[in-house]
Amino acid sequence: MRNIAIRLTYDGTAYHGWQIQRDDVTVAGEVERALRRLTGRETRVTGCGRTDAGVHALRYCANFRSDSTIPMERFPLALNPYLPEDIVCTAAVEAPEDFNAILSCRRKEYTYRILNSRFRDPLERNRAYFYPIPLKLDVMERAASMFVGTHDFAAVRSVGTETKTTVRTIYYCDIARDGDIVTMRVCADGFLYNMVRAIMGTVIYCSEGKLRPEDIPALLETRDRRLTGPTVPPQGLYLSGVVYDGGVGRMMEP
Repeated sequence: MRNIAIRLTYDGTAYHGWQIQRDDVTVAGEVERALRRLTGRETRVTGCGRTDAGVHALRYCANFRSDSTIPMERFPLALNPYLPEDIVCTAAVEAPEDFNAILSCRRKEYTYRILNSRFRDPLERNRAYFYPIPLKLDVMERAASMFVGTHDFAAVRSVGTETKTTVRTIYYCDIARDGDIVTMRVCADGFLYNMVRAIMGTVIYCSEGKLRPEDIPALLETRDRRLTGPTVPPQGLYLSGVVYDGGVGRMMEP
């Protein structure tokens, strides 16, 4: 049996997240269905993390065991005809025996997109969070920088998946603007439930003057979710990068 790692891109609009749910359509469910049709065998996939309903992925990694003999360079071409149009496999490699898409991950990057314009854009309806109030980029940049480092991030997570610790390390948290699109990129060794969306909500609160960027370190120390900004909607969120060692890492590079 080979341990196969694949790189996926998907539009999460139609799905109830990555993780298989009993009564809902999920990305993992569609990938497993496609693998079953391709290989003729039941296959269980392990994803690099849970993305919530409506969240997208630019570069997602999953792995599974298979006795398929399809060459790795042809595997995406073989699998894609069985996947829905909003999910695509873009690469595949044979991974080490002990590789696990979630446990072997060294760091992840998420990107959040805001449409900051007076008018909605129907083409961005499921791609970005429409926010018509002018945003102060300099304030947002200062606020985002306050999250960098090793902190207890309990104040910017929603109640959900239980974890042993709420301490994480953020390597960078950057804000940029391109026309009407304001983008936040944040990279960390791991993320808590709704952490990125809560960070974005807190950064927006700073732009609105409801918080000061300099307040953020003290707010994190309180571990009190009620004191930070709101959880912004899911459609602006993308898993944009996943870092691994070895051949899987090279597959996942931009």
